[in-house]
This record gives sequence, C-alpha cells and structure tokens, in this order.
Amino acid sequence: MNHTPRIRPVVSCTLLVVTLVAGVTACGGSDGHPLSAKPYDAADEISFNAPDGGKKVDPDKPLEVNVDDDDGRITDVTAVDTAGRHLAGELDADGHRWHSTAPLAAGTRYTVKVSMEDGDGSPGSRTVSFDTASAKKFLKVTFGPQAGTYGVGQPVTAQLSAPVADKAARATVERALKVRSTPSVTGSWYWVDDKTLHYRPQEYWPAKATIQVSSNLSGIKVTNALYGAPTKALKITTGDRIEAVTDASEHSMTVKRNGEVINTIPVTTGKPGFSTRNGVKVVLGKEYYVRMRGETIGIAEGSSDSYDLPVYYATRVTWSGEYVHAAPWSTGSQGYANVSHGCTGMSTSEAEWFYNTVREGDIVKVVGSEGETMTPFDNGYGDWNLSWAKWQKGSALNNDSDTTADRVDTVRAARLRPQV
Repeated sequence: MNHTPRIRPVVSCTLLVVTLVAGVTACGGSDGHPLSAKPYDAADEISFNAPDGGKKVDPDKPLEVNVDDDDGRITDVTAVDTAGRHLAGELDADGHRWHSTAPLAAGTRYTVKVSMEDGDGSPGSRTVSFDTASAKKFLKVTFGPQAGTYGVGQPVTAQLSAPVADKAARATVERALKVRSTPSVTGSWYWVDDKTLHYRPQEYWPAKATIQVSSNLSGIKVTNALYGAPTKALKITTGDRIEAVTDASEHSMTVKRNGEVINTIPVTTGKPGFSTRNGVKVVLGKEYYVRMRGETIGIAEGSSDSYDLPVYYATRVTWSGEYVHAAPWSTGSQGYANVSHGCTGMSTSEAEWFYNTVREGDIVKVVGSEGETMTPFDNGYGDWNLSWAKWQKGSALNNDSDTTADRVDTVRAARLRPQV
C-alpha cells in the first residue's frame, strides 16, 4: 500500500460540507459516489489511547486518536463532554493522528466520534465514550450577592476558595464565569485580588433587569492539580433606578427614581477634618438602630469631637461606618452647614423616608465635598469610581483575543482536517 495520503477530489468535497453548508447540494454525489455510502464500522482501524475495561482516563494526559490503516486518514474528530464542551485538538498533516490541545475536564464523561476514509475513499466511523478521573483538589466559586432584588449599582461578586495569581489560570477561570442580563448589557470582570472578582456593566444595570450568573468551570483544569468544582448559579433582579446625589457644598440631597426627581432633602455632611468621601457609593444595608461612637473612627473618648449617640434609620454606604441617617441634633445646620463626622445627616422624617425608599445596590453619590474620593474595593462597593477603560484593565482577558470568532474557532479546532 502507498503510505503517502493521496489528494483526491473527495477530500475537498468533504471540506466543503463542513465549511459551506449551502454547498451541500452541489457536493452531493450520485448513488455510486463513495460519500453516499453509509459509514462502515471502523473499530478495527481507529484506536485511542484511552484504557480499556472501563478504567478512568487521567485528565492530565492528552487524548490521542490514530488510524491504523496506512492508506486511511482521519477526516473529522468531535470530542464533547457531558456539559457540552468541545475538546480542542489538532490533526497531523498526514491525517493519521489527532491529539487534544487542551486539558481534558476531570470527573466527566466524553463522547468521541471519529470519521475517516479508507484508501478507496469509503467513509468509516467509530464512536467511543470514556470517563475521566476526578480531581483531588478543587477550586470552588461562590457568587454574590444572595438571590433577590437590588439597586442598579449592585456589582456581582465571585469568591474563590483558593488563590489564583497566574494570568493564564485567571483567564481560564474568567472565561468560565458567565453573566447574562436581560436586557443585555456590556460588562466585564475585575480581579480585586487573587480570590475575589467583581463584575459590573459599562454603565449601571438597567432598571427591572434579570441577571443570571453561572460557571462552566466544573472539571476544568485551572492550575496543576487544581480543577474547577460545580458552582451554584445565581439569579438576581434590579428594581427601579434610584439615585441619591448629595452636593456637600450646597448641603442638599436630590433623589431620583428612573430619572425623575422625587425628593430634595436638606442635609449636613462631614465638617473639616471629617469630610464626607466624594464619588459613587452603593447601599450596603439598612439598620433601624445603630449606636455610633467616636472611638470607632479613631476619636479619643472625652475629646471635643467625642460622641456616643443612638442613631435611627441608618442606611450604610461604607464598611468603615459612613451612613445616611437621622440626625435630629443637627436640624439647625441641615441645608446650611456641614457639621457631621462624615455621615450624611437629615431630619428624622426625611431619614425614615430615605430608609424606606432605597434598597441594597442603590446609588448614593457625593459631589462638592472636601473629602477624598471613595476607593473602589476596600470600603464597600466603590466599583463605579473606576472609568470603564480602567475597569477593563482588571480583567485577565484584557489583552486576550477571546472574541466571538475566536471562541467559534476553538470549537472548530476539535473538527480539524488535514490541510491539502
């Protein structure tokens, strides 16, 4: 037999079937054409490196497919796991060997279908299934916040059970984390640290949106011996677009619902030395009663700035203790002067209204203050204080060509044919 694969019109016709669906009719043959025949069972001609006897395959080893007939050649390989993920691979130039170019997923089942043609151009096929061994070390992902309805400023979070520092490994994780919004938005993940990611859109979420978060990381190799674990999906919704904007220089807060002003409230903000932070904050929670003491923010007990007060209708916007709350002791200054220790104070009735109007994830923005700008991640959700360009730089895929076309090519890589 001739050991050199021959170039036949049949091969180019096969390629056309895959790449040009509209050309199937033109490429179809007569009843006597080899491609019109039902593929024969090629079990004796196609071999795998997967162990026999039901033994599980080591996911750290590549999958190999070989045609043992010197005149035969592989024309198609499709390897898919139970999650519907295609295994990328590469076919040697002579068409005798195909091998995977991406790690196999751990703890899953693969179905591999191989098509070939013999020396006469007759099509043959073989389909096998095998299981891969389970991983010994898992990377778990926990999504946040909890299921529920939030304001349009609420970021999605992903907390990892182990640190991931390598950029290639981060890219593997990030590609597997899916966020889908209805209506659709443009968004991106940002690596806050080795174990924490935040996701936000370019702009705020739409009002009345549905956001579904899921992971396709289960079984996927992240680093040596570390594989993704199954992850519980998350579904949240957004309510109306509530925005509270405080102008510290004007001592006034304007509250909008879906772009329409619904209240203007006289307020007092931080006095010199305790200026309220500028920038966008997000409501973290609400507490009907909070005992506020100066010592918690570094004020010495008994000093002129010391305080110990019962505070009601407190809406938290930073972890360090910045609230929007009732401040009946400063009603004479509200609308006229900034006298607080950093919080935004208002009358009890207005604070009650604000408390009952906002929810977690709503936007609280401060402008015109002498204070510094809210930091992005270490004191609440300051994510929106980063420009979209800077936010995108926090993605492990920032310089990665993970476009839609590239993802399609990845799938096609599992169906390569020899170039002729």
